[in-house]
Amino acid sequence: FPHFLVEPEDEFIVKNKPVTLTCRSTPATQIYFKCNGEWVHQDDHLIERSVDPNTVLPVMQVTIEITRQQVEKVFGLDEYWCQCVAWSTTGTQKSQKAYIRIAYLRKNFEEEPQGKEVALDQEVLLRCHPPEGVPQAEVEWQRNEDVIDPASDPNFFITADHNLVIKKARLADTGNYTCVAKNIVARRKSTSATVLVYVNGGWSTWTTWSSCSAVCGRGWQKRSRSCTNPTPLNGGTSCDGQSVQKSACVATCPVDGGWSEWSKWSACGADCSMWRTRECTQPTPGTGGKDCQGLDIQSLNCTSEQCPQTVSGAEDVALYVGMVAVALCLTLLLIVVVLVYRRKKEGLDADVADSSILTTGFQPMGIKPSKPENSHLLTIQPDLTTTTTSYQGTLRSRHEGTGKFSMSNGPLLDPLPNGSHTLHNGKLNQDHAEFVSRLTTQTYFKTLPRDIANASYGTFNFLGGRLTIPNTGISLLIPPEAIPRGKIYEIYLTVQRREDLRLPLAGCQTLLSPVVSCGPPGVVLSRPVILSMDHCSDACLDNWAVRLKKQNYDGAWEDVLLMGEEPVAEPYYCQLEAETCRLFAEQLGTFALVGESLHMGAAKRLRLVLFSDAYCSTLEYNIRVYCMDDTQDVFKEVMEMERQLGGRLIDEPHVLLFKDSYHNLRLSIHDMPQAHWRSKLLAGYQEIPFYHIWNGSQRYLHCTFTLERLSLSTCELTCQLCVWQVEGEGQTFSLDFNIAKVTLFMLMDSSSTALAGPSAFQIPYLIRQKICSSLDAPCPNGADWRMLAQRLKLERHMSFFASKASPTSVILDLWEAQHFHSGNINQLATVMADIGKQEAMIFLVSDGEC
Repeated sequence: FPHFLVEPEDEFIVKNKPVTLTCRSTPATQIYFKCNGEWVHQDDHLIERSVDPNTVLPVMQVTIEITRQQVEKVFGLDEYWCQCVAWSTTGTQKSQKAYIRIAYLRKNFEEEPQGKEVALDQEVLLRCHPPEGVPQAEVEWQRNEDVIDPASDPNFFITADHNLVIKKARLADTGNYTCVAKNIVARRKSTSATVLVYVNGGWSTWTTWSSCSAVCGRGWQKRSRSCTNPTPLNGGTSCDGQSVQKSACVATCPVDGGWSEWSKWSACGADCSMWRTRECTQPTPGTGGKDCQGLDIQSLNCTSEQCPQTVSGAEDVALYVGMVAVALCLTLLLIVVVLVYRRKKEGLDADVADSSILTTGFQPMGIKPSKPENSHLLTIQPDLTTTTTSYQGTLRSRHEGTGKFSMSNGPLLDPLPNGSHTLHNGKLNQDHAEFVSRLTTQTYFKTLPRDIANASYGTFNFLGGRLTIPNTGISLLIPPEAIPRGKIYEIYLTVQRREDLRLPLAGCQTLLSPVVSCGPPGVVLSRPVILSMDHCSDACLDNWAVRLKKQNYDGAWEDVLLMGEEPVAEPYYCQLEAETCRLFAEQLGTFALVGESLHMGAAKRLRLVLFSDAYCSTLEYNIRVYCMDDTQDVFKEVMEMERQLGGRLIDEPHVLLFKDSYHNLRLSIHDMPQAHWRSKLLAGYQEIPFYHIWNGSQRYLHCTFTLERLSLSTCELTCQLCVWQVEGEGQTFSLDFNIAKVTLFMLMDSSSTALAGPSAFQIPYLIRQKICSSLDAPCPNGADWRMLAQRLKLERHMSFFASKASPTSVILDLWEAQHFHSGNINQLATVMADIGKQEAMIFLVSDGEC
């Protein structure tokens, strides 16, 4: 029988290209193809005959071509096939069937890979079912257009059903993954699937505890950790919990050494001296305290039997000479004091012409000069154009005929001009801007703001007065007798722009008040003045360590007191009210309140203010939300800026407590009528970082919400403004207003900025003196200044009042500072009547009766 040397193989028709089938048999006399049960025509065969050189048998080869049209004629489930049949003299033989198919590859994948976000080291499965095709498509995977080879990277594995497995996700595995299917016809790519490998943050180990913040007594210490083990990446979650821990601590106070009593003198020695000693044991220095200063042994010449030749004549002469010199010095000093006293007494008798200034707070100040050349002493206009860097006090005798202010250590003021100036209600008729310009030429005052809207000044004598910066909550009360008699000071009060200063803040510290300057520094005061300024803390000292900072002559900031632990003998003392700080200061300068939160319960008061454009002629409408410290000076600055921008206030200011939780502040607008308005904000909310608010370096922050109305005829807008701290409670404010209605700005206070003499006080000077003389002396039944402090709810400051020469006058000063605009003098009279003092009846006298 014939056998086949070559049999036909399965073939695929690609596009319109025909395929060739070949069959070779030996020995054979005839050979033909049969396709789908029918003989192929003899003319379609290409027959070749040869002889096998090994067997010398005849070999016959036949070839046919199959076209796409032939295959497409077969319908149904049958496939197109061809078979070769060979004949010889010994019989017939059939070859295997060869199937001819039309090759194709569809465009769409039956299943495409999907993007995923996975954690580090997590297993990832990307599915892929390639398009249908003949022959069946082969599948490969690409990452960022590079072919993935599991043989070279065993972290990848391709399953039998073409899915890709990433055994452990690595950061390097982040990318775009594509499934590629290909056969002899075409090559198809799936849509890319993005795999994002994220890393969740992890805490580092805690640092060691810091040293106690207090050198002596109660303080706090802290330790910190960072979210860097690992650092969050690719949207991984941040670490939960606190990054800073605080703990109360008590520092052992240093004990300075103290000397014991001297021992008895030793017996007189052979060298004519005797000795005594003492020891540093009462107490012994400890915990870093100072050692005793001085000698621990003393010697003294002596006379004894062992020193028979002791001569003291020369020593006695020196002693007598010294005593005579001291007596002469004391005599001269007494003469000088008497002359100064008589001179001051004459000056006061000559200058005070009308005693009504001592008995009423509502009469103008009358000054009668004793000499023509001194007629301007109480209405002078000092010249501040010198360049002296230190201010030692503008001290001047009121009857000095030289026309100059004399000072002990370098004058700040030039000689006074002889021109006439007048003082009306504490104000000089000199232009305010010129005063500020002259003042800022001084070397020490280079940092003073030139913004005259935030400054106040006046000239004052022993009758005192008051300086106020309108609409800021900042004022300076100069009590009577604070300026020594016979002295005249020109005093200023300014609020500093924070961006002009470099106030050092560290750790959890934040600025709680405006930075206020009053001066000139170095003036001599007989009693403390009272500086009032707003603060924005929650006024809970359990949550805060509040410090008063003062700027020294070099521009550096130093702590002068810790709130709640003020030594009553220091030149500064603070009373912290709910929204205001009252600073008693015996020295003028630049001050600020800085708070350091002791735990996450500490909160600052923020003021939220909403503005919009006064006129809107377009479809777009902007709402500006300002976030600022809840102090009047910042609010005033924002109001003035919006006035210049042509904005309008669309709602009452709101107060929000912002906690020291390290979480940002988020703001969003909701519940707008969708039929008339829509928001153009891409995100769901706007966010202000925590540290931008907490460090207080920027006076105010704001974000803008851009809305769009669908028609120009739409004027009514109702919505909800939501404000919250991340992972904290928030507040929601309802807004309902007409954007076409013009709203005027809030009226700003335009009252006088400077008041001098009795007009600055509610209590007349003479009545004040009577009250002080009545209450300063201790009373057995307690009807003295202590009861007055209790009735005015000032008993917390008893120790401070008691440290002053006249406790009653300090209490009345504080009452004046608190109630200048809102105080009812009859209420104070009622308190005095309850105490049982008849002087209270004087309060009820009318102005005309006074």
